[in-house]
Amino acid sequence: MGKTIIVSNRLPVKISEENGSYTFFPSEGGLATGLGSIYQNGENIWIGWPGLEVSDEARQKVVTENLKTMKLQPVFLTQKEITEYYEGFSNEILWPVFHYYASTYANYQQSNWDYYQSVNKKFRDVVLSAAEPGDTIWIHDYQLLLLPGLIRAERPDLVIGFFLHIPFPSYEMFRLIPWRAELLEGMTGADLVGFHTYDDVQHFLSAATRILPLNSSSNILTVDDRPVVAEAFPMGIDFEKYSDLTREKEVSEQMEHLKSTFNGNKIILSVDRLDYSKGILQRLQAFELLMELYPEYIGKIALYMIVVPSRDMVPQYRELRDAIDKKVGNINSIYRTMDWSPVLYFYRSFPIEAISALYSIADIALVTPMRDGMNLVAKEYVASRTTNRGVLVLSEMAGASKELIDAVIVNPNNIGDITRSIVRALNMPVEEQEFRMRQMRSIVSRFNIFHWVKIYMEKLQEVKELQRSMQSRHVDTSIGKSITRIYAEASRRIIFLDYDGTLVNFNADINKASPDEALYKLLMELVADKANTIVLISGRDHEKMEEWFGDTGIHMIAEHGVWQKAYGKKWKSLRGLSDKWKEDIMPILNTYTDRTPGAFVEEKSFSLVWHYRKVPKDLGELRASELVNNLGYLTRDRGLQLLPGSKIIEVKNMEVNKGKATLHHLYKQDYDFIMAIGDDHTDEDIFKALPDTAYTFKVGSTMSAARYYLRNTTEVRQFLSRLANAPVIEFSERIFKQRPLIKK
Repeated sequence: MGKTIIVSNRLPVKISEENGSYTFFPSEGGLATGLGSIYQNGENIWIGWPGLEVSDEARQKVVTENLKTMKLQPVFLTQKEITEYYEGFSNEILWPVFHYYASTYANYQQSNWDYYQSVNKKFRDVVLSAAEPGDTIWIHDYQLLLLPGLIRAERPDLVIGFFLHIPFPSYEMFRLIPWRAELLEGMTGADLVGFHTYDDVQHFLSAATRILPLNSSSNILTVDDRPVVAEAFPMGIDFEKYSDLTREKEVSEQMEHLKSTFNGNKIILSVDRLDYSKGILQRLQAFELLMELYPEYIGKIALYMIVVPSRDMVPQYRELRDAIDKKVGNINSIYRTMDWSPVLYFYRSFPIEAISALYSIADIALVTPMRDGMNLVAKEYVASRTTNRGVLVLSEMAGASKELIDAVIVNPNNIGDITRSIVRALNMPVEEQEFRMRQMRSIVSRFNIFHWVKIYMEKLQEVKELQRSMQSRHVDTSIGKSITRIYAEASRRIIFLDYDGTLVNFNADINKASPDEALYKLLMELVADKANTIVLISGRDHEKMEEWFGDTGIHMIAEHGVWQKAYGKKWKSLRGLSDKWKEDIMPILNTYTDRTPGAFVEEKSFSLVWHYRKVPKDLGELRASELVNNLGYLTRDRGLQLLPGSKIIEVKNMEVNKGKATLHHLYKQDYDFIMAIGDDHTDEDIFKALPDTAYTFKVGSTMSAARYYLRNTTEVRQFLSRLANAPVIEFSERIFKQRPLIKK
């Protein structure tokens, strides 16, 4: 195992300079705490920007040497790079778009994009200078979306993980970014792309498959034959740290001081960084409405609001700060009494001991962001409630709401909902508070920051093993020669071949995907070997199969197994099948055809197929998704199977199955070489039905029950041609060399 290299925009350290002398303070952030368990071990390091401009080479050397002792390696940025890459592209394009404020705050500047690319390349160069074969690179957050792809292009041997700490927006929002494809290409350079929530995973997969020419299966994207996994890993906090803080002397003293100051009033706590995504103004509006509608609480409660300064030189943030100041002033001017203020507002950061004391004495934590990746304040509050009392009012738009379901969940856009939830929290019985808090503390304790790091790193290694196994399954020259040798030595072979997508490429017009002369020649070469039984198994209708292959000496299975024909005999269909169900399904398919220009319905003996290959991609996928949802409940209780395929949706009888059809051909037959090649979902039934010793091949995807995969129809034909031209072994020699017969 190689070393692990953590990469983030900022290093986990604070640096101050005075008269050319530097002082270094380790960061107390949650990410720094969790990843400390990695980068502080062995040869591992953390790479990032040190947080200030150091232009002089001599000073850069001093900073580098000091950071090296802390296992940190700097990426030095100029003030121009910081302005354009960080303040510009990261915070004026990506941040508002990813938090659904694109129309209000996003400012698409070409120079920002240019610097974003160049800084990501600067990070790449530093990473590559430190990376060695076998190393693992874990990249963090939206400032470095291009970095995984940049590293992958130079060093495909490295294990690369990426984690996004902010929400990933819906496709409709993400597509607004002019450089959307490049950003996705960068992210898919990673082996594992991590997010806080399942919703973020789905948004990412949707954007990736609709913007890039990629296919996905469940949560796996196939990128250049390399599976890239997208998965949710909810980030935790250092539970023990926040729980233990409440017992420290300094914290206890501050708690007593706060209690005496508030003199029995109930405290509602709000802690945020200054940002428009945090819902601070809406929170104040809800509190103001509380004062108006419930005057009995005047003089009995207080909103203790901490706003940590952030980017207040940026106009939008300065305007937000001014609006908060004004709203707090209005509330206090209306409802303040001689010895009581409704809102205690602090625009500054607090030491962790003071925050811990506030967490411990606050009756309610009001955490209502408009959009947040996780929001660790909610978890810090829960960890600090060692008495199991207190109420968390939490926005449903925060990632933490997916875990802390015992919080009072609110819609941050609904001011009245927040107000009612505060009143509910103020009046919640102690028994209910304790029950809810125990449940949440159990979750926060178990799924802490160290657990988050552990499961992510374990999954990253698991994905890499998956990639290695998939790569070894590709039929390269070595594997091809081995299978060809076994094929040549076999005395009785059966080969099942799918048609569309396997032997020929898909065609927008299904009637034009007819076999070419080269395919006929190849099949004839295979049939010519008397040891071979060739079975063409397809979803095509039996009449078209007869027209194309009736005189070739090939056995045929049509319409996924409805019709079968041994060479020289007549077509036979499965008994007991009914097509009465078509009367109910056909009108639905016709309705979607009318709504979708380019779509059409193909009717087979016992199945209906809705084709959308000619439909624009976005519209086709939208209609297909709607159709699957519509047909789901109709087909479930009628003995029907719904099969989404390559630009098709097929409805057929449950009894119809390619796997069952292949077993029919193996019944009471002895074969010492069994092979099947197919490309879509229906062919998986064949792969699963055949014995483990069979040679099965999936075309175009590594995600399959098949033992091997081939990239495309060209590789399929090349492989079959290699078999057809294998050295001829006399029958007597085959008997002598053959492996034990496979009996079914």
